[in-house]
Amino acid sequence: MIKRFLDVVTAGLGLIVLAPFFLIIAILIKSNSKGPVFYKQDRVGKGGMLFKLFKFRTMKVGADRATAITVGHRDSRITPMGYYLRKFKLDELPQLINVLKGEMSLVGPRPELEKFVKLYDEQQRKVITVKPGITDYASIQFRNENALLEGKSDPVDFYIREIMPVKLDLNLQYIANQSFLTDLKIIGQTIFLVFLRK
Repeated sequence: MIKRFLDVVTAGLGLIVLAPFFLIIAILIKSNSKGPVFYKQDRVGKGGMLFKLFKFRTMKVGADRATAITVGHRDSRITPMGYYLRKFKLDELPQLINVLKGEMSLVGPRPELEKFVKLYDEQQRKVITVKPGITDYASIQFRNENALLEGKSDPVDFYIREIMPVKLDLNLQYIANQSFLTDLKIIGQTIFLVFLRK
């Protein structure tokens, strides 16, 4: 109950305070490339239920049809404005909408694409027994994931073999030791490492 209360209050206040900033970003996205302001993608939530995850659109329309993984900071599919939104993780802010709707929490395992969740073993599937979050240990450790995938002959295979298992181990570690103080610690680390330390 405390976690949900914190989610609702933080997401609600965040959306109100950030509304003017969201408007500026929306104008810049529309003036920079054709397409909608928001990018909505099916992700797997708690209990395996699919939901639409919100992000600011950072890629050209239809760019995700080839592969859902972005490779490198200068992936040719990324729009000029999208580059900066991704660099400072601003594209993630609309997920406050998902938090307010109850589909996500501020802290929790990052929601994955269904095609990747289907590869989970029985132990790894414990990750989808809790509500996904905007940030977690894996988001911090792999904050430069695009750079890790750059230059790989098969980035999707590399992600599945090398990155995804580590992310899942970190997620299971979080689930086994989750607490209000742990969530505050992760939020603090995210703000410092992802948003401030560039």
